[in-house]
Amino acid sequence: MAIYCNQVGYLPDGRKRAVMTAGGRFALIREEGASKETVFEGIAEDRGEDRASGDHVYAADFSAVTRDGVYYVENEAGDRSHRFRIGADVYHALQRDLTKALYYQRCGCGLEERYAGRYAHGRCHMEDAALWTDHSVMRSVQGGWHDAGDYGRYISPAAVAVGHLLYAFSLFPESFGESLNIPESGNGVPDVLNECRYELEWMLKMQDEAGGAYHKLTAIRHADFIMPEEDRDQFYLFPASSMATADYAASMALASRVYRAFDGDFADELCDAALRAWDWLEKNPQYVGFHNPEGCNTGEYDDDCDLDERLWAAAELLVTTGERKYQEKLTQLLGEDLTRTDFGWTDVSGFAALAVLTDPAHRADDACVQELREAVFAEADRLTVVAGESGYGVAMEPEDYVWGSNMVVLNRAMLLVLAAMTADDGAAYEQAALAQLDYLLGVNAVDYSYVTGHGERAYRHPHNRPTECDGVELPMPGWVSGGPFKTPADAVGIERIKAGTPPMKCYVDHAMCYSLNEITIYWNSPAVFVTAYFNRKRSGIGQSTEEGMTEQ
Repeated sequence: MAIYCNQVGYLPDGRKRAVMTAGGRFALIREEGASKETVFEGIAEDRGEDRASGDHVYAADFSAVTRDGVYYVENEAGDRSHRFRIGADVYHALQRDLTKALYYQRCGCGLEERYAGRYAHGRCHMEDAALWTDHSVMRSVQGGWHDAGDYGRYISPAAVAVGHLLYAFSLFPESFGESLNIPESGNGVPDVLNECRYELEWMLKMQDEAGGAYHKLTAIRHADFIMPEEDRDQFYLFPASSMATADYAASMALASRVYRAFDGDFADELCDAALRAWDWLEKNPQYVGFHNPEGCNTGEYDDDCDLDERLWAAAELLVTTGERKYQEKLTQLLGEDLTRTDFGWTDVSGFAALAVLTDPAHRADDACVQELREAVFAEADRLTVVAGESGYGVAMEPEDYVWGSNMVVLNRAMLLVLAAMTADDGAAYEQAALAQLDYLLGVNAVDYSYVTGHGERAYRHPHNRPTECDGVELPMPGWVSGGPFKTPADAVGIERIKAGTPPMKCYVDHAMCYSLNEITIYWNSPAVFVTAYFNRKRSGIGQSTEEGMTEQ
């Protein structure tokens, strides 16, 4: 009989539930040194069969307990959960490590021991890249973050990750006062912006002469499992796509607003890049796609539609410049058959809603505001129902456990946060968003915290080349795993997961399980957004302390 808990902990004023696979009485035990004290007892609520896991589950609710401390849940048979904390700061170290993990992905430099500790390594990928269309033309494009467990760098994932992080900072700045111990720390700029700038400066190099954004910067094939400084393969700049260019325009426009208060010249440079990218889009109104050339096996990040990317770009440029032409384009694109609420790399439409609904100057017209608000609340209501019906409280149907399912969980948590911030009473949305963190951190059917270094049973074997090759037993803390995938696509996952396994249980903590256990920058970044929301100075459940939000 298992008891699943949030292995990191619970906020004092939030709902606190563990999930049990057997009913009956339970007790909450508080530990202090060698002493143990039973502080709460209850009867677990029968929640029936959970469709995504196949488990018959029971909910042990101990929300009434608010005292700081270390606890565990015990059932009447003597089974115990992992330990966890209750406290207002339970997600502080988590947010720090989720953000600092991006530093370990820096490319085009070495990681010094004073910042990286035992994860230090030499300078990597310092050579110039060749244009794929003309190998004789070389470009200096060092820098940026390795995208995932490989050493490629890709514009659309970069734009999405930067978008999550910049919105987290702009909406919840009080959550970002802590030093990350990176080379720029102490320069008067919050470290999350220092880290994002490292990526943005690389992105500025990824714009071609016409204003388009090169789709990606990779070798022809993924490197073997070697350290980054050992990877000597030639890297190539692959042609611009409309998807990448629209994402580029959007993220650069957003960044120009955020950095304006810290470095006006840099903000101007970012804004100019956004405008040049928009001009490219105007000159290329039809979809310009990308597919890997024959023999290339690095990430494709292809999409069959660029309208959601153009929607995001129009929204960000409207908020940045206030110019009428972006309002006209936003209105036009909202007339297309698009979603309005997604924050992943394939569908970025939710960023348009985030831009418009949190704009303190209210630059979008009332019709657009109303349409986006209605879309946000309709989807947030749906997700709240799905989470409420799930035995584990997760806003996922069985069919939603796709490759990178934890990204889906976290993006949905972002949407619920946006609804909580903009609703008259956001308590239900906030509670549902918090439940997604519970799932990520251990309230799930495989009993893992899906963040390295956080939780008594945190996963330990991410698909990440440096982690496997650096000779250090434990992985870098703060990496979010891709999570369960209903149809595993790697050899180890296919071998170890039996056909018919319920989707939530389709997971193996193994470094070769790239379809289940890889890491990426854009799986960490929404986790930073969500934890930053819950780490802000809060005036109460469901009440936003932000100013300038669009009122419902």
